[in-house]
Amino acid sequence: MPTLDRQDDVFILDIGDTENRFHPDWIASVNAALDEVEKAEGPRALVTVATGKFFSNGLDLDWLFAHADLHRDYVVSVHELLARVLTLPMVTVAALQGHTFAAGAMFSLAHDFRVMRADRGYWCLPEADINIPFTPGMSALIQARLAPQTAHEAMTTARRYGGHDALAAAVVDRAVDEDAVRQTAMEIARAQTAKGGPTLGTIKARMYGPALERLREKDNPLG
Repeated sequence: MPTLDRQDDVFILDIGDTENRFHPDWIASVNAALDEVEKAEGPRALVTVATGKFFSNGLDLDWLFAHADLHRDYVVSVHELLARVLTLPMVTVAALQGHTFAAGAMFSLAHDFRVMRADRGYWCLPEADINIPFTPGMSALIQARLAPQTAHEAMTTARRYGGHDALAAAVVDRAVDEDAVRQTAMEIARAQTAKGGPTLGTIKARMYGPALERLREKDNPLG
């Protein structure tokens, strides 16, 4: 399950060492960690990390198929987590050491910056291949965070971007060696801790207002 640590003014959210899918308990654990981060005062930033082959493989489809009656509530909880990370009142950096797929890729886009391993691992939105359409909120998030041409390619072709290709398409901000992923993310975060505070949260909320409105639509989140 996700855990939270702190090094000086940088919080480190470790989302796990498995596929780190969005099980309801996983979502609750991440939200509990973010509660602690948001309660902190003074300079701060957040780095989200994982261990192993995956950063995150997205929605927990096994759980979802077994709890079809909870589909709407589950999607609302995923949307709210994405919206929360998108508007955290501090600089956030995702350290992508492994595969980052589907809702895991969207979770990474909700961060301000992304650092990806250059030589192995893929960033991918596979929905066109697995026949699961993006919700309006997910579509709005992706299109708000990627250049139009990149968003179109990623969403319609399910392209798997390796580190160098992801950097060229501005999906990520840095592509580095495996042993430098977490270190680089920490360096970016440490340089921005002074930005932590309500002003930054307001800037993000206004910058991404249309996407947030769609993510927080509870009456018809599935479109």
